[in-house]
Amino acid sequence: MLLLALVGCSGGGSTSTTPAAVGFPNPATEALDPAKAKVLQDVLAKIVAFPDSPAGARGATAAVITDKWAWSGAAGKDALGTALVPTTSMGVASITKTFVASEVMLLAKAKKIDLDAPLSTYVKHKLTANNATVRQHLSMTSGVQDYRPEDYLRMDKVIEAAPSRHWTPEDALSYDSMPVGAASSPYSYSNPSYVLLGMMIEKVTGQPLATVLRRDLAAPAGLQHAAFQDAEKPQPPAAQDVNAACGKPDGYLPCRAIASLSAANGGMAADAPTIARWGYELYGDRVLPAELVDQMTTGDGEYGLGTMLFSERFGIGTAYGHRGESSDHTCVLVVVPEKKVSVSLILADGNKNVDGVMAELTKALQPLLG
Repeated sequence: MLLLALVGCSGGGSTSTTPAAVGFPNPATEALDPAKAKVLQDVLAKIVAFPDSPAGARGATAAVITDKWAWSGAAGKDALGTALVPTTSMGVASITKTFVASEVMLLAKAKKIDLDAPLSTYVKHKLTANNATVRQHLSMTSGVQDYRPEDYLRMDKVIEAAPSRHWTPEDALSYDSMPVGAASSPYSYSNPSYVLLGMMIEKVTGQPLATVLRRDLAAPAGLQHAAFQDAEKPQPPAAQDVNAACGKPDGYLPCRAIASLSAANGGMAADAPTIARWGYELYGDRVLPAELVDQMTTGDGEYGLGTMLFSERFGIGTAYGHRGESSDHTCVLVVVPEKKVSVSLILADGNKNVDGVMAELTKALQPLLG
């Protein structure tokens, strides 16, 4: 099953209703003292020392941004044996959802959409016919369920035949065979909901999704090494994968077909410092107004609006962010507002226990935060 979990990550954290802290200061540009940084680099070395373990990987990159110092590191190799560096681009899968959700919040603030209006107001599709609201799609309580494993298998066959083909959102959704439940259903992780939200952004703005996300979010946040596939290609250096559905590399991660079919729910590629910077800017109220971030980081369970609520999962305070899981790379973004710290971790291996690895990283990090 090559595509299953490509951009999904159905787990979350514990209940949290604490709003994010307001107004992080400028992120630090001073590098962490090398002697202190060794404890963080040692965590990466441990990961690649046991690549076949659930918490191991062939390669790993990570970054930390605080208001006092910054750090990034790398260890190991990609699937073709090339050594990773901190700026190696890899697929970040469902971390893409934090961008899509942020853009929806900006459109709501500008009164171009209504979060509590049915998504069908903006996108006519069989998956919006139950009149679930935009907010319900953001929080994955819309009744639109994730693709079945069998759906991914059918996609795989088409991808194998044409790995460099561009897929439209409608193409991707045509493979969804799950029945739609009632609006205001219990939380259920849903990639199709975010495909629909991406379609809404394009419909309302009249511009391609990548153009909008670049203009409204990536540029203001100072993200220099992010790519919204397949409108943009990952910037070098980029990790190489051995993906059975994709065949030979075509400049996308893992290939254009997968990158485009998952554009809104998981198509982004970036390096660890870029993702850590994004977390600092977003959950530090620097790219969105605090009242919008508060809505994104508030929920009755494990998911807010495009944001996973990690509570005390990583041992250094109430945390927000997102996981990304695929057959090629596994990643997680964790921001702890109380500590004014953003941490990213990307593993050059698919479907790994990234939470366990992040817990080791945050354990090593905690004494450095004061």
